[in-house]
Amino acid sequence: MITQRMKYALKALLVLADEKAGAGSALRIEEVAQRANVPKRFLEHILLDIRNAGVIASIRGRSGGYVLVKDPAQVSISELLRLIDGPIAPLQCLSRHSYQRCEDCADEESCRIRRVFAEIFYSYLVLIDSLTLADMLRSAAVQASVLQGATAAR
Repeated sequence: MITQRMKYALKALLVLADEKAGAGSALRIEEVAQRANVPKRFLEHILLDIRNAGVIASIRGRSGGYVLVKDPAQVSISELLRLIDGPIAPLQCLSRHSYQRCEDCADEESCRIRRVFAEIFYSYLVLIDSLTLADMLRSAAVQASVLQGATAAR
């Protein structure tokens, strides 16, 4: 499950991506918060983390604000998840980036708990690793066409 913090990050990035595709101007944090329907006080810390990761930039001055600097197709949802929420593995012994051996595990190779969760987690990873911000931007159009097709089939 993703945290509320991650949802806020995604909402803000979608706003910045929409702006980049449109007028392309920098948005002040108040504008991002309003468009994303996210509390400004939470957004400040989230955008700082995303800026430090090089996904967005902050521009100073009168017409300053935040802009998306990476192409949406280059913004990995799984990397963003790790940045905002931390490790995404259900068990620490399955984590690629934060691996730790379980204290109570005598043998990882024969651990049935690890084996079952590894199958589920790696299936999840295949999907989440393939998702980008560009996929999320397209999702509304894809959803609309699928729903249109379902309505026409009735």
